[in-house]
Amino acid sequence: MRVIMAQPRGFCAGVVRAIEIVERSLEKFGAPVYVRHEIVHNRHVVERLERMGAVFVEELDEIPDGAVTIFSAHGVAQSIIDEAKSRGLPVLDATCPLVSKVHLQGKRYASRGRTLILIGHAGHPEVEGTIGQVSAPIHLVSTVEDVARLQLPNDAPVAYVTQTTLSVDDTRGVIAALQARFTDLEGPDVADICYATQHRQSAVRELCAVVDLLLVVGSRNSSNSNRLREIGIEQGLPSYLISDGSELDPKWLEGVKAVGLTAGASAPEELVLDVIEALRRHGKVEVEQMDGVQENIEFRLPAELRTKETVS
Repeated sequence: MRVIMAQPRGFCAGVVRAIEIVERSLEKFGAPVYVRHEIVHNRHVVERLERMGAVFVEELDEIPDGAVTIFSAHGVAQSIIDEAKSRGLPVLDATCPLVSKVHLQGKRYASRGRTLILIGHAGHPEVEGTIGQVSAPIHLVSTVEDVARLQLPNDAPVAYVTQTTLSVDDTRGVIAALQARFTDLEGPDVADICYATQHRQSAVRELCAVVDLLLVVGSRNSSNSNRLREIGIEQGLPSYLISDGSELDPKWLEGVKAVGLTAGASAPEELVLDVIEALRRHGKVEVEQMDGVQENIEFRLPAELRTKETVS
């Protein structure tokens, strides 16, 4: 059986930065440190950090006075930031810089008097954080049909921003519907869409052309991991989202000669290797990697955690 791995796959720069913020905080301040919401959407990552002394909570009132507090990579509403300040909590912000960029874009559009439209999924932590960052009404849309239902005049000055875990391909139809409906519309350049989301989805589309089965390593609550699996289904392939090798079902492999393997942006490479080991338990495996984009982007850590070696 051939196992062909997508390139790129797994951790993006924002996830690497967020995890490193927790690890360095534990080294510098000692356990426990408190993290509001899962630092990234991966159970294995969260459990490893818990073993190191991180405590994950959903609300700030679960954090003791004076305890080191970390905001997750997904970003938080301004009200959460204000609450932490009012309590005097020492905060380290692990919000992905690309998510912070969306917050700034949204604020800028709103300050110019434009009605803001957010393309994203209701209930996602990033979406909730973005809505809570802009002190103006935001209209959330996920589909072309949502655009048609917007209670706004067609000549209203509007602007849109997007959830970072959506790619250019995910948002193309909705943006086209906005452009067709509104005569005074602004939005970010395509280059502002999250590079990692786009790269991973493009790689999966290429991968699906040469395999019989797609396996995506990632957690059930990971938006970008679920989207990778959906792309496989859209390409007509049996496609499964698994957390690690223990969830591999041998029945999936019947008659399969080539398995495509990728991982969501919050899934560590060790889990990909664990899936390969699980495949090896069902027969001889030849592993190869597709050619693809080599990502070399790094995001700076908060100043409090930078060593002399990391300051440039």
